[in-house]
Amino acid sequence: MKNVAILIFDEVEVLDFCGPFEVFSVTGKRSNLNPFHVYTVAQTDKPVLARNNLSINPSYSLSDCPPPDILLVPGGYGTRTEMHNPILIDWIQRRAQKAELILSVCTGALLLAKAGLLDGLSATTHHRAIDLLKEIAPKTEVLESERIVDNGKVILSAGISAGIDMSLYVVSRLLGEGEAEETAAYMEYDWSMRNRRPALI
Repeated sequence: MKNVAILIFDEVEVLDFCGPFEVFSVTGKRSNLNPFHVYTVAQTDKPVLARNNLSINPSYSLSDCPPPDILLVPGGYGTRTEMHNPILIDWIQRRAQKAELILSVCTGALLLAKAGLLDGLSATTHHRAIDLLKEIAPKTEVLESERIVDNGKVILSAGISAGIDMSLYVVSRLLGEGEAEETAAYMEYDWSMRNRRPALI
């Protein structure tokens, strides 16, 4: 079982974290498998106000979060504030060193860039944040037209709903395409690896 830590913060985009949360949480359930232990983590244990004032109680704070095998950083308007939060950026840096995979959805790429995790890599983000990502990550090749970019350890998706596609792709990479297709079918989500090929770097 792999620990999947999903970071949340004020003004996080709801589908950015809920979509991947759903994918990893339901994967394998119909086969009585539990390949992923999925949980949310925030800077403190206080409720987080996501976009449009959705209140979420994080499972853990930064100080007591189980070590993630997979770290997922979502986006949203809150990234514009959190990219200047040294406590959060330092935590991402430290956790990323030991994580097996680092994932970002939408403008979560801005936080990875600030943590120095995109230097020398390729990336994508929400189409309205392309220029900002280029500005703060000059050592990164920003692929504007790609929905998913796979650098090996670091995998990024474009905006919002693309996080579901990326999560299903990660399931296919770890457990096989059949398991990903089964998860998508359970979710009644129109997904096929054949037409969701990522940019492999």
